[in-house]
Amino acid sequence: MSEGKAKKTNGARRFFRVFFSRGWVTKLCFGIIVAFVFIAVFAPLLTPYTPYEQNLLSILAGPSGEHLLGCDNIGRDTLTRLLYGARVSLVTGLLSSIWAAAVGTTIGLIAGYVGGWVNTLVMRITDAMIAIPPIIFTMVLSTMVTGNLLGISVVIGVSIIPSYIRMVNGLVISLRENDYVTAANLIGQKQLVIMFRHLLPNCLASLIVTFTMNVGTAIMLESTLSYLGVGIIPPTPAWGVMVSEGYKYLFNQPLVAILPGICIMLVVIAFNIVGDALRDALDPRLRGKL
Repeated sequence: MSEGKAKKTNGARRFFRVFFSRGWVTKLCFGIIVAFVFIAVFAPLLTPYTPYEQNLLSILAGPSGEHLLGCDNIGRDTLTRLLYGARVSLVTGLLSSIWAAAVGTTIGLIAGYVGGWVNTLVMRITDAMIAIPPIIFTMVLSTMVTGNLLGISVVIGVSIIPSYIRMVNGLVISLRENDYVTAANLIGQKQLVIMFRHLLPNCLASLIVTFTMNVGTAIMLESTLSYLGVGIIPPTPAWGVMVSEGYKYLFNQPLVAILPGICIMLVVIAFNIVGDALRDALDPRLRGKL
């Protein structure tokens, strides 16, 4: 028992050593994600205002002691809307990635294990979906749902499902030829047990990496849809909505549009770099360089 605990401890140490050995950029990006989550969870405690509260006397007002980052075109506090916008982006990114991972992993697992015409059909459909640019795909689907957070999460999730299908499918095709799968078949284990107890755990490391990167992709897609007017509907405090509303006032109050744009950029880059570091930490054979 102690030997097993020692192995787990050594594995955890190696994970953190490799993860944080990527240099200060990885540490900075990890800190950005932690701050992003903290802000999203505790947004109501970090500001005395609400994201919908208007002050017509402070329209396009600059930074001041009362409003640290100024106000937008209808007198709402810019800092408050940035904080609550982090919550919208985080929830959208997580919801879309979670359900896309569940659906995509299941389809890729079954198609890869069954093989034959089932695998061919699934992969051809997946290739067709990948051939369509994600932004165009989500724009078309977003016209079929209302602009609420749940509907947009479903739309974005559909666009990133193919990444999970392709990744899991390729892993399962190589894993199903291993001896432990053959042995499980010989002793009469059910196919579902083999897939979800033996094959799926061996895909978890790659799934974690793909999930992390897709959270950043989902946030970027949500912001783009909101900016184009087919995503989250105003006055919900989404970063894309803030950029869309604020770009008209770049010369009067540039912070209204520039700050949410910077937030989107930082969060998307941070998730992608942390995902790349996770890849190295979870699989020592893949030692890439930033």
